[in-house]
Amino acid sequence: MTAAERLFLEKGLEQTTIEEITTGAGVAKGTFYLHFSSKADVLQALRARFLQGVLDGIVAAVEGLRYEDWRGKLAAWSTACATGYLDAAGLHHLAFVAAPPATREGLSRNILIDHLNELLAAGAGENAWSVSDPRFTAVFLFNALHGVVNQPGIGETPAARAELLRGLEGHFLRGLGLPSGID
Repeated sequence: MTAAERLFLEKGLEQTTIEEITTGAGVAKGTFYLHFSSKADVLQALRARFLQGVLDGIVAAVEGLRYEDWRGKLAAWSTACATGYLDAAGLHHLAFVAAPPATREGLSRNILIDHLNELLAAGAGENAWSVSDPRFTAVFLFNALHGVVNQPGIGETPAARAELLRGLEGHFLRGLGLPSGID
């Protein structure tokens, strides 16, 4: 998949051949077809890998905090999610924007929204915040973050990225009625 990702990013999905992918990966075409039936299957696998990579970063950031630090967990979730998107913006654009788009369900049901839903429900259960519908709130917050980080040219310099992450964190916290410490 790494060879396919590199080629897709360099040449585009349509211009990349399966032969180029197999040559780049150092495998036979038969090996390719054991795992994928088409380039579209590779693209779907790249989408899943992108989401899993972002989730892995989120989990590491959130699990590194004390159990009772709900404010910190929510702030870490927003920062890690945005960082994951920004760090792999090319892959995100390739997998979700430039290629045939994912289904609408991707913006209402995915592993990132599921994780945020669980965090919001757990925090509500511990009275860290009041959320009557954690799933709705997770979809809302995720799509707000996604819309911001998906803008062309956003967070390109270290200073702009730091400002963007602070702003996202503040909006996540204020969205749940928590003080953000950011004005």
